[in-house]
Amino acid sequence: MSQTVDRALSILPLLAEGPAGLEQVAARLEVHKSTALRLLRTLHEHGLVYRQEDGRYRLGARLFALAQQAMETLDIREIAHPHLVALNEKTGHTVHLAVYEQGEVVYIDKVDSRYPVRMYSRIGKPVAITVAAVAKLLLADLPEPERRTVAERLEYPRYTAKSTPDAAAFLTELATVREQGWATDLGGHEESINCVGAPLRGADGRVCAAMSVSAPNVVVSADELLHLRPLILRTAAAVSRDLSGTAPTKEQSP
Repeated sequence: MSQTVDRALSILPLLAEGPAGLEQVAARLEVHKSTALRLLRTLHEHGLVYRQEDGRYRLGARLFALAQQAMETLDIREIAHPHLVALNEKTGHTVHLAVYEQGEVVYIDKVDSRYPVRMYSRIGKPVAITVAAVAKLLLADLPEPERRTVAERLEYPRYTAKSTPDAAAFLTELATVREQGWATDLGGHEESINCVGAPLRGADGRVCAAMSVSAPNVVVSADELLHLRPLILRTAAAVSRDLSGTAPTKEQSP
């Protein structure tokens, strides 16, 4: 990246902290004030920064409009799908992608397992919200008052002996999921099916979708499936980076 472009882009994170004057910008960039002024004027011409009446600069409306446009055109399924396919190829198990919409958690993508035993889940079909790993991940990220309201209005079918029995138990599990950053459904919906899931985060850090790997007991045990958790979490982190447009850290780089 050219030095000029690098310096100009470095101004934006500074102004994200709050309005800043010319001297402050020059000091942060370690350049002469004339150079900082030239960069600020260029960004101002493109609407990316705005000069206030007090002479300080702040982020411009054009920057927020571009960010909003990018979010509106973001296709989570399209971005996540290659990662889901790669995870399926490594594990052989069924991989799901789900989002929370209008009070329901819905599958928006699925990559089937390579073995004959198939799951009955379908794209566009709501999941069993009180037991599914993807549902726990999506609801756990809600603000506490909303999380409690949702939990208290749900019904709690006893699909199996391991199903979540009531709102109190569900809220306790959501708190655990929120803290640990992953979720499971170990026979809660179907006794013979286990599932491990991880959250997908957007640019704002919030959970915008969730993915999971599911397999029947006749193929792998619950403990064997749990051994895949690091791989599932790495895949979710890779999708999240693509969704938020951030570069991997040195630790995350292959």
